[in-house]
Amino acid sequence: MSERQSGADPGAARRPLPPRGRMLVRALTRRCLICGSSGIFTGFFALAERCPNCQYSFEREEGYWTGAMILNIGGAQLAFFAFFLGGLVLTWPDPPWNFFLVGGLALMALFPVLFYPWSKTLWLWGDLCVRGPSTGRE
Repeated sequence: MSERQSGADPGAARRPLPPRGRMLVRALTRRCLICGSSGIFTGFFALAERCPNCQYSFEREEGYWTGAMILNIGGAQLAFFAFFLGGLVLTWPDPPWNFFLVGGLALMALFPVLFYPWSKTLWLWGDLCVRGPSTGRE
């Protein structure tokens, strides 16, 4: 099986990583963390298999994006916690419970959908900071 078929990135181990702060900004702006080019998403939700500029492979191993899903769920929980606790503090002693119910349901339905692309780039950023640029498939 060739390197192209196995998904290995032949130059990944030799490619120097940009500073972590720069990679974080690139993750937040949905750009390639390695070279900074745009166009890594083919749609709002669909991340390309490789960067169109530097050919860096985004899927590093089977099941890699499970961590991004966990990050997405955790982000939704934090958003709900901030919404509920902040609203409770601002409206105490007479909190609008129906507003919390409807707003919380809307937040929990919309946040994971809208945050999904960023959860992928942020997961990739964290993984690059911890493991470096190797694909894990060598």
